[in-house]
Amino acid sequence: MKITDLLKKNGIAINPQVKTKEEAINKLVDLMDATGRLSDKEEYKKAVLTRESLSTTGIGDNIAIPHAKTTAVKEPGLAAMILRDGIDYDSLDGEPAKLFFLIAAPEGENNLHLDVLARLSMMLMDPEFKDMLISAKSVDEFLNLIDSKENERQEAENKKEEEAKANNTGYRVLAVTACPTGIAHTFMAAESLENKAKDMGISIKVETNGSGGAKNVLTKEEIENADCIIVAADKKVEMARFEGKKVIQTKVANGIHKAESLINDAISGNAPVYHHTGGGEEASDSGEKESVGRQIYKHLMNGVSHMLPFVIGGGILIALAFLFDDYSIDPANFGMNTPFAAFLKTTGGTAFGFMLPVLAGYIAMSIGDRPALAVGFVGGMLANEGGSGFLGALAAGFIAGYLIVGLKKLFGKLPQSLEGLKPVLLYPFFGILLIGAIIIFVVNPPVGALNTAMNNFLMSMGSSSKILLGAVLGGMMAIDMGGPFNKAAYVFGTASLASGQFEIMAAVMAGGMVPPLAIALCTTFFKNKFSPRERQSGLTNYVMGLSFITEGAIPFAAADPLKVIPACVVGSATAGALSMAFGCGLQAPHGGIFVTPIVSNPLMYLAAIAIGSVVGMVVLAALKKKIEA
Repeated sequence: MKITDLLKKNGIAINPQVKTKEEAINKLVDLMDATGRLSDKEEYKKAVLTRESLSTTGIGDNIAIPHAKTTAVKEPGLAAMILRDGIDYDSLDGEPAKLFFLIAAPEGENNLHLDVLARLSMMLMDPEFKDMLISAKSVDEFLNLIDSKENERQEAENKKEEEAKANNTGYRVLAVTACPTGIAHTFMAAESLENKAKDMGISIKVETNGSGGAKNVLTKEEIENADCIIVAADKKVEMARFEGKKVIQTKVANGIHKAESLINDAISGNAPVYHHTGGGEEASDSGEKESVGRQIYKHLMNGVSHMLPFVIGGGILIALAFLFDDYSIDPANFGMNTPFAAFLKTTGGTAFGFMLPVLAGYIAMSIGDRPALAVGFVGGMLANEGGSGFLGALAAGFIAGYLIVGLKKLFGKLPQSLEGLKPVLLYPFFGILLIGAIIIFVVNPPVGALNTAMNNFLMSMGSSSKILLGAVLGGMMAIDMGGPFNKAAYVFGTASLASGQFEIMAAVMAGGMVPPLAIALCTTFFKNKFSPRERQSGLTNYVMGLSFITEGAIPFAAADPLKVIPACVVGSATAGALSMAFGCGLQAPHGGIFVTPIVSNPLMYLAAIAIGSVVGMVVLAALKKKIEA
């Protein structure tokens, strides 16, 4: 499908009367609705605004590409708008936005909006083409420019492939671009590298590893024949394939802005040779190695991110089992008394049981790659069954990962003829054998004793001590709103569920709900302290706060950290302390206000969240100054 197939004439506006970002989004949504591709205009607009609240879609260079994927879209489509004078769109480079494309994709559609976004981003990297679009005097001219450019790109791509096949020389330089959230940056970096290589007369192939999956994947033969590989990525990519090749690792932003420098370094012959040991951090273009602490954090988050679906899905199912059961039938068997409750608890318990093995397995895989996955899983399961719980699984993940790194170095001295035996025999056998011995005989005894002592301590804590713990955990949820402190408190809360400490999870979730709610309340009741754009974003924070999405507060915290973060910490600490003081307990690790029916003492739990949010609002209002009209 071509870009022009998704554009209709009545979905394009040239120089309408639009002065603000809010008006721009409203106009674009109206244009999309006029094309007949929406089943629910307001629902689609809400999805666009929700996406915008996560991070701006003003990608810079006078371009904005807002987008949403929702059931409110009947069929995929594009709307476009030109504002020659430009408006403030919170763009990444701070420059006004003049050229707008709005993307609508139906739920369930296989990432078509990502493909369109990729093609648009790559075409718009041509400044001459972008300027021609902004200067278009009619809708027909606008469409013709896009159609011509897309045909030109396709012809150039076909010609490049034919020349490579005819010459049979492959590519002198290869590249991989990747980014975790900014979809457009992956493809803009690829386009920048390709354009600069063409200007320099250097043959290049770029693999894009974005949200829609890997595209234009590098082949084994291409890697063998290349002089150097550039990896411009902000997330982990498959690196084992580059063993023994010259590799430059750098940020995806450098692929966009420093393409010529990277290509010169690649063809100079001075790039470092990459030796794969699992971590993927060895080679760098300019010594951009991450600190040990940062590497450990990334490995931990890899495990946590894979663990959370099991924790959340399983935990909520277990909690629902108690909601739908009848306590009077058999109090000792509560949660399993009725067939439906038993089904929920069995299914949820099975999912929840994977929590620690998955955590350990994916920490290990982040360190030692695929051979470490099985070793980490086994280590996590042994820690779980051996009583060392979350801390033991955490240790198992790191031990398993570095164990495989060590085995790779050890077995690297074996003859080449045994290379095929390593992943299917040597790594799993010796890895599982060693992790079993280490966890059972070294980790489980002391960590299991520590866990028992911690549980006994928590059980014996007086009300004042629990209130202090709730305040600390609640405050941690608001310090960095999705960062290390937030994740540490959340992981502690989820780990406590396995040991029956439901009050801790309640305090953690209460603390996490407060920052967006406090900001939303403040933008509502103290409007003179926020800009119109901030007040609009504040409305979205009601939904995000009630849904336990602390990250909704990040844009406000980033814009004014010295005022927003302290206010949120005070509010969250208040909510966490009150939740503990009221004796609230929560068996579900997520869900926000929607799991209130399964909270013990639900009315007081809601009161704790409300009081914390109001406290946060009052502190924020006191710290912020009025905006002069």
